[in-house]
Amino acid sequence: MKYIVCQSPGNFQLKDKEPPHRKPNEALLKIVKVGICGTDLHAYGGNQAFFSYPRILGHELAAEVVEVDANKKGIEKGDKVVVMPYLSCGKCIACSKGKTNCCSNIAVLGVHTDGGMQAFISVPTEILLKSNALSFDEMAIVEPLAIGAHALRRAAIVQGETVAVIGCGPIGIGIMKLAQIQGANVIAIDTNQKRLQYAKNKIGVNHIVVAGPDAEKQITEITNGALCTAVFDASGNKIALETGPNYMSHGGRFILVGLSKGELRYQHPQIHAKETTLMCSRNATIEDFEYVIQVLNQFPTDSFITHNVHFTEMIDHFDSWLKPETGVMKATVNFN
Repeated sequence: MKYIVCQSPGNFQLKDKEPPHRKPNEALLKIVKVGICGTDLHAYGGNQAFFSYPRILGHELAAEVVEVDANKKGIEKGDKVVVMPYLSCGKCIACSKGKTNCCSNIAVLGVHTDGGMQAFISVPTEILLKSNALSFDEMAIVEPLAIGAHALRRAAIVQGETVAVIGCGPIGIGIMKLAQIQGANVIAIDTNQKRLQYAKNKIGVNHIVVAGPDAEKQITEITNGALCTAVFDASGNKIALETGPNYMSHGGRFILVGLSKGELRYQHPQIHAKETTLMCSRNATIEDFEYVIQVLNQFPTDSFITHNVHFTEMIDHFDSWLKPETGVMKATVNFN
């Protein structure tokens, strides 16, 4: 079967190998579509944390079941399935508390272990969600939206809150739309005007703000001095991560969804005065995936997926997806 491997930073190779052999309690899947996310872009660029080479990328997966044993989920051969790509141990302290998303022994498909950029893959049946009612395009964006859903659940967003989301990439856009669905007022912050306009025109956020020296003033004016009760960073940018608390109200929450490899610095008096709740949000749980599948009909999938190619063309296109001028919001790769 065909597969694409990131051999080293900046180096993809299209290769052949034998299809995988399914183990007990696993399902053999035919990959239909793979979403490309920031993790894949960073891995290709050589600046992804928790990563080693060579690696088969791909964790935003839409697939069909080829083989499966009888299982409590009722998943059968021929079913369309979304893959929750986080393999947890089920035994550590985090897993025992239901926080499988941050299992101390976690293995994420396409990061710690080989992912779905291959014609077939065998994975535990327990990480599959039957998705026959969804299109393959919708299935391929469930995982990034689930990350947003998990961040919102971590922050315990309630109706009527005013929240800021820094970063209008796929994760940030997902947070914005899901926050709206939950009744929040949303301020989108980014340096990219095209992405800000997408947030305004397609997602319908209440306000857009250009990141920079005037951002705090604008947010102060928008909120009549109250600032935002929750601020989400979905950029992973060091400056954004360090200035995010400036947009947060006293008694508010700052949620770090984006990942930076370096150190972060905060002025303790500043965050202490606001009694800041500083929290990280990593991955998602099965509950987050289930929630996204329920509300996905409210998300603008057609405009969200901006680029799509066959897997045989991916290597030729990937470099262009790294360039802002290409206008990529979400790229996907077809294996059919």
